[in-house]
Amino acid sequence: MHTRLSLTAALAVGLVAGTAATAQTATAPAAAAATTASPSTSQGLTYPVTRKVDQTDNYHGTTVADPYRWLEDDNSADTKAWVQAENAVTDKFLAAMPQRLPARKLYTDLYNFEKFGVPYKEGGRYFWTRNNGLQQQAVLYTARSLKDTPQIALDPNTLSKDGTVALTGSVVSRDGRLMAYGTAGAGSDWQTWKVRDLDAGKDLDDTIEWVKFSGASWTPDGKGFFYSRYDAPKEGAALTGANYFQKVYYHRLGTPQSADTLVIENPAEKEWGFNVDVTDDGRLALINVWKGSARKNGLMVLPLDGKGDKSGYSGAKPVPLTVSFDAEYAPVVLDGQRLIVKTDKDAPRGRLIAIDLDKDWQAKDQKTWTTLVPETKDALTAASGVGGQLVLSYLQDAATLVRVHAPSGKHVRDIALPGVGTAAGFGGKWNDPETFFSYTSLTTPGEIWRLDAKTGKAELFKRTQTAFEADQFESKRVFVTSKDGTKLPIFIAHRKGLKLDGTNPTLLYGYGGFNVPMTPGYGVTAATWMKMGGVYVLAVLRGGGEYGAAWHEAGTKGKKQNVFDDFIAAGEYLVASKYTQPAKLAINGGSNGGLLVGAVVNQRPDLFGAAVPQVGVMDMLRFHKFTIGWAWTSDYGSSENAADFQWLKAYSPLHTIKSGARYPAILVTTGDHDDRVVPAHSFKYTATLQAADTGPAPKLIRIETQAGHGAGKPTSKIIEERADILAFIANTFGMDVK
Repeated sequence: MHTRLSLTAALAVGLVAGTAATAQTATAPAAAAATTASPSTSQGLTYPVTRKVDQTDNYHGTTVADPYRWLEDDNSADTKAWVQAENAVTDKFLAAMPQRLPARKLYTDLYNFEKFGVPYKEGGRYFWTRNNGLQQQAVLYTARSLKDTPQIALDPNTLSKDGTVALTGSVVSRDGRLMAYGTAGAGSDWQTWKVRDLDAGKDLDDTIEWVKFSGASWTPDGKGFFYSRYDAPKEGAALTGANYFQKVYYHRLGTPQSADTLVIENPAEKEWGFNVDVTDDGRLALINVWKGSARKNGLMVLPLDGKGDKSGYSGAKPVPLTVSFDAEYAPVVLDGQRLIVKTDKDAPRGRLIAIDLDKDWQAKDQKTWTTLVPETKDALTAASGVGGQLVLSYLQDAATLVRVHAPSGKHVRDIALPGVGTAAGFGGKWNDPETFFSYTSLTTPGEIWRLDAKTGKAELFKRTQTAFEADQFESKRVFVTSKDGTKLPIFIAHRKGLKLDGTNPTLLYGYGGFNVPMTPGYGVTAATWMKMGGVYVLAVLRGGGEYGAAWHEAGTKGKKQNVFDDFIAAGEYLVASKYTQPAKLAINGGSNGGLLVGAVVNQRPDLFGAAVPQVGVMDMLRFHKFTIGWAWTSDYGSSENAADFQWLKAYSPLHTIKSGARYPAILVTTGDHDDRVVPAHSFKYTATLQAADTGPAPKLIRIETQAGHGAGKPTSKIIEERADILAFIANTFGMDVK
């Protein structure tokens, strides 16, 4: 995903905290049947009532019941029977909705357009992805020049019959002959890496297993690459077992994985993970050392043999520059003996610094590290070195600004963007004459631009053509005041000529966590909703990365309630401004955003008419016990700490469902192969919700099979799931979908 994206997008990893055995099991769970014969009913629905077991845990003197603990076992026959029973109820309900087929048809029509990835260049070849419209997976293409007819480098659609095997990453050797690529099946985070001969169009025998949260990086001689992996999990625990002790290996082509060289491990620090990136000049491998989702990392350098394109690896040891984990240290480019780094050390909104390295690649004392580009009022979110210049991306009230600086740090120019939206890309090498970037807004489908690094001139490379009539819709940014007086932007998009009479069906989306910025961009879900006559709103919440480290930290741990207050304030603004009314206001979010939706519904069920939490973190007392969940404690804290336990229990969606309160219609979604946020979160939350007295509105769960957290999901499953979500909301609001 992309070295760092795997770790920071939608709930990836974080710091572990607390002691090992604070929460003790008082009673072991008994064997449980999936359902009982005494169903509950709601709005004509008959739910399968889930068997409760006598399971309690003691947290720092507080006893907490966990009657659906048995649903955590995803391999048990009882859990599988429960999934089948719940899906049967949900399928029957969704099939009866008159909005379902029209919504699916509309979503399919809007999804059916060419989609392009941002190009990059390696070894005299350009590479980019393209989906012709409804292909299950995007295809990777290559061409010697931008004017040549592109050839297929890899078509993931040929790797499985149902399209559930996805391309997770691809890295081309410096000479352009070979490509290491990763794939994942059924949405799992586990990857298998192979090597393809690009000229022959065939794979070599090399196969790498048990890779997770890692890309690959070739040595310049093309004889092998670095990658990170975990030990093989215990049998039956691949989708739930905790992921600790990541290691870096060097794989030499033509040898089995068992012969790979162990480059880095840290047996004393089970939370440490590593990503490796070889510098443009081939002299160093830069090693990002992470301890979770917090963007506070260590940084090491690994000397490679020789110089330039013939450099290889023969067993050198890494040299630490910093392992204090006190800030973000993201390498940008190696310029001679000077390493340019993006950091938020003593600069919460980010700055660029220069680290002078000696001939043995040792760094001088941090007091000698110099500032190249100081912190500004805007948040520095990305930086790259292309064409001998530094390209810096900022967020100004959640919209992208791009500034170009000389190696000295002097400002050269700003890059003009088409509007208030989101730009991303700007990758390349220090000596490349060009780079590419994408641009989008809520009402502007994706565009790909080529940027001349020397002149700063941008030329349109690809513009998608869709069935969405962008000129008939409009979007704007307004500011909302949260409970404590904090101002936050929200982006509102709808058809032109909208009447503010309080009757418009409105869909409010949020995330608010892990320093991940939410910025305006075109999406088929938003476009379909607007075509259906709805108002689409994107809320920028504390906990994200839109305003720098302080904004992020204001939505973490004991301050997590700020995120919920921000989202509630956005909903209240939409009602007060007469965009909508509570009965026609829906909320949606995924992963950490699923937690957001679950927590906010429990706190303010009166404010919303429908809610859709997707792949959410719903059990805030046990999230750290599965896969990479231990790492999210950097944002959440841990129930193994007494102080953390108090605030986690206070907002945990599973533990704050109020029987006797009238809840809106709720559709929970998850995937049976989700090994990021294990489906037990959604299973236990739904069972508790259905067992409580929360009013007549439906409380359903849609469990996708052969699907995971979201990455790599085939087109057909994306369309079916997201169209069902919109149809569910439309049905709840009594909308006529054409």
